Amino acid sequence: MENFRPKVFKEQALAALQGNWKQAAIAGLVFLLIYGATAGLSQLIPVVPVLFVGVFFAAGILFVFWDLLKEGKVDLDKLFEPFRDYLRYLVGFLLQNVYTVLWTLLLVVPGIIKSISYAMMSFIMRENPDMTGEQAICRSMKMMEGHKMDYFLLNLSFIGWALLAILTLGIGLIWLYPYMYTSYAAFYEEVKKDYETKNAAAA
Repeated sequence: MENFRPKVFKEQALAALQGNWKQAAIAGLVFLLIYGATAGLSQLIPVVPVLFVGVFFAAGILFVFWDLLKEGKVDLDKLFEPFRDYLRYLVGFLLQNVYTVLWTLLLVVPGIIKSISYAMMSFIMRENPDMTGEQAICRSMKMMEGHKMDYFLLNLSFIGWALLAILTLGIGLIWLYPYMYTSYAAFYEEVKKDYETKNAAAA
């Protein structure tokens, strides 16, 4: 579908970031430092820092740039938002990881496909505060029906930028994170619209 081409989401992201790159880069730097620290601690305490802290910041950075897309401003406070509903998000993240690991144990490809199916969970949980992690995963799977390849191609389109960021010793990630996560937010808005349109037509 034309609306789901990576170029469409990346153009929306760049439009939202115009005039906001300085604040976006600061958000990217803060996320890089925090997530890097949790990943480092995982060398001492395997899995625990990333799963119980890092993934919350990974959801928070999505929220920062989702709000940038919708409201036109960067609010670093949103980086910490998932911690304010810790238990609900924790259950969601645990289920998401357990399901992905179980599918990966069968074969790597099914694991990748399922991880893509669950990719909208954090957005859904934020937009539906009464929804459990399990319900959000189910909603994400339904939303992603017919769009998993679209999301895969969107991620694939950032490989060149990621390699460039690595060549700059990771410094480029400060700008890549805003670009990527704002694009993911744009993808969510479009896939949500498509899901709601299909549901309305089926009603």
